[in-house]
Amino acid sequence: MSARLDREHERAAHREAVIDRLHEENQRLRRGELQAMLEPVRAALYRLHDQARRESGRLAAPDGGDTPDPAQTALLLAAVADDVADALARLGVERFTVEPGALYDASRHRPVAVTAVAEPARDGTVVTVQSDGFEQGGKVLRKAAVCVGRLDTAGPGAAPRGTGPDRTELDQTGLGDTGPDKARSSRHRAAGRGETMNTGLGTDR
Repeated sequence: MSARLDREHERAAHREAVIDRLHEENQRLRRGELQAMLEPVRAALYRLHDQARRESGRLAAPDGGDTPDPAQTALLLAAVADDVADALARLGVERFTVEPGALYDASRHRPVAVTAVAEPARDGTVVTVQSDGFEQGGKVLRKAAVCVGRLDTAGPGAAPRGTGPDRTELDQTGLGDTGPDKARSSRHRAAGRGETMNTGLGTDR
């Protein structure tokens, strides 16, 4: 009996050792997969770092360098944004853009401001776009930040308030008013809900 118990203990210890080894190998594989998944992000950050350092060195040159060209700066910033979007695409996150004039879609657009418009056809449409959106597998991860047109009811021949599409959505966001206190009222409502409003400086939620 004693010898049998010893053998059972040995088998149990062997099984535990095998389980521990398999668990360790599984953890090592998962870490390797995670590192491989993050490699595109690292590569994009390397490029962004190099671009920023080159531009910084050029502007900080002893002779002052060339006067910054607004067009060249715009191209540089666009390239930086494209590099980031490319890195996200490698992780399965796709960028989607919104064109001004598109109909406001509450499932894909986040209204950050309202602009009074005189044409009824522009009521409830995107006037300007402040940031692109991102989605993965058809699921929106971050809505595009847009400024939505609201028909100016004070103008001649304007339609009654509340006739445009998605009117309830805009009213609930606190962006439905276009009077002089609209901006302050919107910020006040957002602060009460603990949200961050876009002030035109690129703030996103």
